[in-house]
Amino acid sequence: MSGSWCAGTGFELKRIGVFGGAFDPPHAAHVALARVAVAELELDELHVVPTGQAWHKQRPLSPAKHRLAMARLAFVGVERVLVDTCEIERAGPSYSVQTLSELKAQHPQADLFMVLGEDQARALPSWKQWQEILRFAIICVAERVGSTGTVEEFVAPKGYESRFRRLPMPTMSVSATEIRARIAARQGLAPLVFDSVARYIDNHHLYQTA
Repeated sequence: MSGSWCAGTGFELKRIGVFGGAFDPPHAAHVALARVAVAELELDELHVVPTGQAWHKQRPLSPAKHRLAMARLAFVGVERVLVDTCEIERAGPSYSVQTLSELKAQHPQADLFMVLGEDQARALPSWKQWQEILRFAIICVAERVGSTGTVEEFVAPKGYESRFRRLPMPTMSVSATEIRARIAARQGLAPLVFDSVARYIDNHHLYQTA
């Protein structure tokens, strides 16, 4: 039998997803994408991985403890999803290739799937050891519907087409950048973030300035 044993669960993991990001803050579209990924990819687990030190972000991220706490609030109760602290606990910049390598070492027989938005997928060739990322995992790109109702076409890097697949996503116009701007402007957040996350943001006075 193929697959990797998951201690305490009584079954072997065969299909594991990885969904990384700053989650600064996590919002409704993140959770919607996680649900789609679990269903469409028939995942045994989806690891939601908040970034530790983001090498590619020009702006400073909120402290990791806050992003981790918000991610746990946002994804609580989502079936087969777990919030993974591996990148937050790792010293130095966070690289996806390390995360996938570690996960493959833990579950050598499992198939890995990395969930990305289209903007991230287009930037993938600029990532550290991106060809190794494609060796470890199938890249699953969330389809985004444009203003005309058509799907904006993502083109996989030449020669690597077989390592990519698409995920159909419901239309959701929401971004963490927009949410931070709304908070700085003292505007409401519903329905962009869940109430528990909104309360956490308010209680800890996050994103008070643009």
